[in-house]
Amino acid sequence: MKNRALKPPVTGFAFCLFLLAFCGFNCAPVRKPAIDFQAVKFSNRPKNIIFLIGDGMAAAQVSAHIYWMGVGKTVFEKFPVVGFHKSHASDYRVTDSAAGATAFACGEKTTVGAIGVLPPDDHPCPTILEDLDRRGFATGMVTTCTATHATPACFISHRELRAYTEDIALDYLRTPFDCLIAGGENMFNLRPDKLNLVDSLRARGYVVRLGTGFNNLPLDGSQPFVNFTNEMEPVTALAGRTYLPKATRLACDFLEKRSEKGFFLMVEGSQIDWASHSNNHQWLRAEMADFDKTVRAAMEFAASNGETLVVVTGDHECGGLALTQSEFRKQFKPSFSTKVHTAAMVPVYAYGPQAALFSGVYENTEIYFKMRAALGFESFK
Repeated sequence: MKNRALKPPVTGFAFCLFLLAFCGFNCAPVRKPAIDFQAVKFSNRPKNIIFLIGDGMAAAQVSAHIYWMGVGKTVFEKFPVVGFHKSHASDYRVTDSAAGATAFACGEKTTVGAIGVLPPDDHPCPTILEDLDRRGFATGMVTTCTATHATPACFISHRELRAYTEDIALDYLRTPFDCLIAGGENMFNLRPDKLNLVDSLRARGYVVRLGTGFNNLPLDGSQPFVNFTNEMEPVTALAGRTYLPKATRLACDFLEKRSEKGFFLMVEGSQIDWASHSNNHQWLRAEMADFDKTVRAAMEFAASNGETLVVVTGDHECGGLALTQSEFRKQFKPSFSTKVHTAAMVPVYAYGPQAALFSGVYENTEIYFKMRAALGFESFK
C-alpha cells in the first residue's frame, strides 16, 4: 500500500493557487482575430464614404508614428492605395486648415482663412456634405476640436474668415446634418448675442447631449443628434482623451441606419496639428496613436460592410518635422524646424471600392472630385 501520508492535503491556500493557475491557462480573455483587410470583397462602387483628416499630418508625422509604434504595426501600412496631394491655397503656397478643408469640401482653392467661400468675392461654394444631404445621404462629423473650428466648419458653413466662430455656429442651424460629435457647447449656448442654439437644435428635432459616454443617444437612427464632448476644446490625448475611435464607429453604425441611400462621415484628428504647433513630440505621439485607432475603426467598419470607401489624409504639414539620427543607432530624434505650417506634400490613403482613384500626385481639390467620382457623380455639382 502506498503511503498516503506523503501526499500533502489540499489546503484552502493551495486550492486558490490551483484555481489561479487553471484560470491563467484556461480562462484568458478571447482576443478578437485580426482582420485581413486585403481579403475583403468590395462592391463595385461605395455606398458610404468615411473621410478622415489628420490635421497637420503629412509624411513625416506618419513616418514618426510608424517608428514609434513599430514597423508593421500601424494601420497606415494596411492601405493598398497611397497618393499625394499638393496642399497650397489660392493665395499662399503654405495653406491653413480653412483653405485646406474648403478644397476638400468644395473642390476649389480658396484664400487662407476662408470657410466654404471662394475668391474674389467670397461667394459660397456648395460642399460635398451639403450636396450628398440633398441627394438623400445621411451625413455627419466627428472631431477632437470645437464644432466651430476651421476643418468641420468648412463642410457646413460659409464665412469669409474662420475667426467668425459665433456665425459659424449659426450655420449649424442652416445646414442639415444627421450627427455631430465635437467640442464647443459654449459656442452654442453661452453667446454674446444671448441666443441659445442648443434649444434651437432641439426645436429642429436634434437630441443634444454633453459628455463622452454617448449615453441616451438615438442610436437606432430615429433622430439626428449632437453630442458635445466638452464645453470648449476637448482635452488632449496625453491628458486622457480616448473618445475618437469609439465615436467614429458609433457614427458609422448610426448613419448606416439613417439612410438606405448611404452616408458621408468626416472625421478629424484635430490635435495632431496643435501638437506640431507646440513642437511637442510626446503630444504628437499620443495624437497619432489615437488617430491610428480611429482609422482602424473606420477600416474595420468598411471591411465588415463591403460597400464603404475610407479616405485618409492631412490638410497640410505642421512643424516642419524632421526625423534625424539620435544618439542610439536604431532610433531617431524628432526635430521641428518651425512652429507653423509648411508646404510639404501630404499623403492620401484609400481603402475600399474605387480606392484606386486616389493614387498619384494631384491638387488637394481633386480629393473632392475623386470622392464624387467614386459614388458615380462624375459631373460638377
